[in-house]
Amino acid sequence: MDAHVTNRILIARGLRALADGYVSLLLPLYLLELGHAPLEIGMLATATLMGSGLLTLLVGLHGHRYYHRSVLIAATVLMAATGVGFATCTQFWPLLVIALVGTLNPSSGDVSVFLPLEHALLAHAVADSERTAAFARYSLVGSMLAALGALCAGVPSLLPAWFGISYQASLQLMFVLYAVVGLACALIYRGLPPAAEGAQRVAAAPLAKSRRRVYALAALFSLDAFGGGFVVQSMVALWLYQRFALSAATVGVIFFWTSVLSAVSFLAAVRIARRIGLVNTMVCTHLPANLCLIAVPFVPQLGYVIALLFIRSALSQMDVPTRSSYVMAIVAPEERPAAAGITSVPRSLAAAASPSLAGYLLGLSAFGWPLIAAGATKVVYDLLLLAMFRKVRPPEEQTRPAAARVASPSR
Repeated sequence: MDAHVTNRILIARGLRALADGYVSLLLPLYLLELGHAPLEIGMLATATLMGSGLLTLLVGLHGHRYYHRSVLIAATVLMAATGVGFATCTQFWPLLVIALVGTLNPSSGDVSVFLPLEHALLAHAVADSERTAAFARYSLVGSMLAALGALCAGVPSLLPAWFGISYQASLQLMFVLYAVVGLACALIYRGLPPAAEGAQRVAAAPLAKSRRRVYALAALFSLDAFGGGFVVQSMVALWLYQRFALSAATVGVIFFWTSVLSAVSFLAAVRIARRIGLVNTMVCTHLPANLCLIAVPFVPQLGYVIALLFIRSALSQMDVPTRSSYVMAIVAPEERPAAAGITSVPRSLAAAASPSLAGYLLGLSAFGWPLIAAGATKVVYDLLLLAMFRKVRPPEEQTRPAAARVASPSR
């Protein structure tokens, strides 16, 4: 295990999650402050996800010509430019262009170009037996720092009283901070050792024997991501602002605890996966979480809405480290960078379609139709994943004693 590489990846992931945590909540408030409608907010969220998908695709096609470290540093420069762009532009069309070419993340998870590159480096730096745990730590760090970032969403409401600036200016300062975080990540990636880069560069190869399997997973993950696009954090925050007239600080506290619960679930996912297998863990935790999501709009009291969101958060993210580990496990080591990119790009592109639809639906009604659409789509994904991949087990599950894999079907 290369601790130096994993530690730098985890630190960079945490910093980016911190910035994403507050930006995803402040983005709809900032756009409302600028006078933009819910549909325009949804379109901007769509543009951010589509841009991330296209950029990841570009890296997947041509990134093998460059060191991973160099590509990651270039992405952090783009992150800094994105923050400056949102802080200085107020008109819709310039913001739409910046959202499309930039790195802004409207969701609580990582959907950016950083993800497949970091996954490939992380999978290479740890032993196969430690892979799921490593991805769980990666997700844990991201979720915990995103939780702290959500609490920071209340800072702009304090800045006007402290410094005598406008609320809009305080929101713009938070985007400047986002740019500073990007530059800090560049310094962290710069310290990645050349040995790790060289190993990755030699190992990289296009998909061959794993092509059909990876393409099938990419299609399924895209369906899941399309459903998830209806409930990216920015759109759920917008729904809470509309439905219950909550402040950014209150919504930040709610998402702080949802992120904490998600973080705890990552650790539980490792134990559950060792017991019942990766695919069973993904499906058995995801299904009840999606049923909770469907139920949320039908609950009129805020307290019960928060309870359902908390239950969903405690269950819905267990598939994140297990999914990443599963993809890395069922392909050859030299195919891992390509597999990570191919399963990430369609997810980003599929997720890009639904925020605009969510914004349109929220512009018509505050009932919460996007939450129902998300939950129903994700239930279909869960059932298809179980049907298609329950017998495709990673090598470590195949060699495990039968008593240790209860409920994990044999090949």
